[in-house]
Amino acid sequence: MDSLKRYNVKVIGRGEQPMVFAHGYGCDQNMWRYITPAFEDNFKIVLFDYVGAGKSDESAYNKDKYSHLQGYADDMLEICHALKLQNIILVGHSVSSMIGVLAVIKEPELFDNLIMISPSPYYISEGDYVGGFSKDDIKDLLVSLDSNYLGWSSAVAPVIMGNDDRPELAEELTNSFCRTNPDIAKQFAKVTFLSDNRADLPLVKIRSLILQCTQDAIAPVTVGEFVHKAVPDSEFVMVDASGHCPHMSEPEQTIAAIKSFLNQPLSGEKK
Repeated sequence: MDSLKRYNVKVIGRGEQPMVFAHGYGCDQNMWRYITPAFEDNFKIVLFDYVGAGKSDESAYNKDKYSHLQGYADDMLEICHALKLQNIILVGHSVSSMIGVLAVIKEPELFDNLIMISPSPYYISEGDYVGGFSKDDIKDLLVSLDSNYLGWSSAVAPVIMGNDDRPELAEELTNSFCRTNPDIAKQFAKVTFLSDNRADLPLVKIRSLILQCTQDAIAPVTVGEFVHKAVPDSEFVMVDASGHCPHMSEPEQTIAAIKSFLNQPLSGEKK
């Protein structure tokens, strides 16, 4: 099976410069549907599912390869090469922000910009670094996930999504978690929550945007500020939103922030 089928790659849009959208943990490419229409006129939109997510080919899963985020970054680069992409704008949500960091470091010549939505290089508070969780918090989370994945999904999805007044958002995330192969999801969670990519951030040499929600139980404001300070050529934008998924809960604000960063016209404006 070729890589485009393996990762369920979809290419849409009428522009030439590629925008590659990489989904977060427990999600799939469908989560970008509120965002991508705003960029279809001016960009080539590339969507995909990581192995084990969405309509990807689960048979391609290799436990050793995906025991580190670099395995996912290599998949991202494989897609870029298969489509012969250049001057890429890479948009990563949550863990895909750090996967994107690794991809950009490995092959910087492919990329123009990196947009990180709700990034966290390390989830555990340590010394002066405030990651949002203690080691025991993460240990308990992974034990709960390992013992009862479906129950964990139902309990955690509302916390990740926030926006208690819109339960349909948490329900969609819960359903997405439940569609993911549990064994793959468990390992991906361990890799996600135990990875420490803080030392990688200064190695990002392209212009970057850090998009941060004002209230995020997974990646607090201190984390976004840390990423901004560590990435040399970066901008930091706060979205007045709660939760970890502003591209779903506050798509218009998210679109406006990305367009401003890319110097794109907002809706109704002429380019």
